[in-house]
Amino acid sequence: MSPVTPGMDLMAGPPPTHLPADPATTALAAGESPTDVVRHHPASPSAWAALATEAAAADADAVVVYAYSRVGYHRSLDLLRRNGWKGHGPVPWEHEPNRGFLVCLSLLAKSARAIGETDEWERCRDFLRDSSPTGYAALLGD
Repeated sequence: MSPVTPGMDLMAGPPPTHLPADPATTALAAGESPTDVVRHHPASPSAWAALATEAAAADADAVVVYAYSRVGYHRSLDLLRRNGWKGHGPVPWEHEPNRGFLVCLSLLAKSARAIGETDEWERCRDFLRDSSPTGYAALLGD
């Protein structure tokens, strides 16, 4: 067990997780299609978020949005864990590289609700709110 040092805040919880810069964001900003960006950066949360966002904007079937956002969500979890995340704690919206994960999580929540998967909708909604209140307000705002 770690020693407690004077002044240590034992109630602080885990520190925020800040993901590294996502190389896919440069390609997306340059106007490459999300499909092409996913092909070149399949581990990128931002690429999958862009693909899911594009599908949602085109009124694609909610199952398609669900599938794209689910892949992005799982790629995000892998990346979060590699960057010190222990399964809970803040993932701030204010840190731009975190946004791919948060967008995937919000689209997974919305598409789960659209296909009638209420438990998944509630779990993802709560996960987003707990990870980033700012992201929750920007993406779900209900």
